[in-house]
Amino acid sequence: MLAALTFLTVFPISIIPGAKQWTPTRQELSNSRAYYPAVGLLLGLMLVSLERCCSEVFPDYLSAAVLLVSLIVVNRGLHLDGLMDTCDGIFGGFTPERRLEIMRDSQVGAFGVAGAAGVLILKYGALVSLLGLSGSGVPDSGIQWPLLIFPMLSRWSMVVALGAFPYVRSQGLGSPFHQSGKLRQGGILWPTAAAGITAIAASVLLGSIAGVGMLVGASLIAWVLGRSVAAKLGGLTGDSYGAINEVTEMLALMAVVAIASHGWVEPLTSFLDLT
Repeated sequence: MLAALTFLTVFPISIIPGAKQWTPTRQELSNSRAYYPAVGLLLGLMLVSLERCCSEVFPDYLSAAVLLVSLIVVNRGLHLDGLMDTCDGIFGGFTPERRLEIMRDSQVGAFGVAGAAGVLILKYGALVSLLGLSGSGVPDSGIQWPLLIFPMLSRWSMVVALGAFPYVRSQGLGSPFHQSGKLRQGGILWPTAAAGITAIAASVLLGSIAGVGMLVGASLIAWVLGRSVAAKLGGLTGDSYGAINEVTEMLALMAVVAIASHGWVEPLTSFLDLT
């Protein structure tokens, strides 16, 4: 869990006793995928808390901007950087070798800027729409459950991509997730299964039937995106995982707005009328 927090967020694990001088090994980084959905739930809790605070002093437009920027800051812009590099490589090159070369370049091109701008605009629009539901008869809890779920779904999408497609580089940010993946040593089997159990449990308990549908949809989106990128590059890279996270997060957020407007995103206890 600490390795997942270190890799995916800027949360200060140094405050945990014994963790100040700790550096995760390659095996620990590989196994950390087991906790990606859990990290997504933590980010969801952060968004819910921010929304509760911002709604007291800001209009929906500014609250949505705070939520969006906070999500970028907390993950250090890591996934957004991967999206931009992937857009530059996929759309700027004509061979796998040239695309990978472009993705190694630290400079951002027009395709990367356009891709990031498009994703951020759609995310912002979806957040404004979601927060605006409170004025159309949807209770506050109908806004908070979607905020809790969608970051978990996007982090699960990276687990799907990590397990389903090969890594194309010999070295890189994503290499620890593949070079230590021998099944007899635990490899990718148990971390992926653990992440899947967390994602399924959270989707069912927090979103009931709608949550299950969104989980299936996020998994399919991750697989389709991973296959498309792998066909262009010969495999995936660390940037590709970030791009898959960003696009899945955007689509999950858009979908959850449409579903939440009908009041379908609700905890299992409410769905079964147990509360």
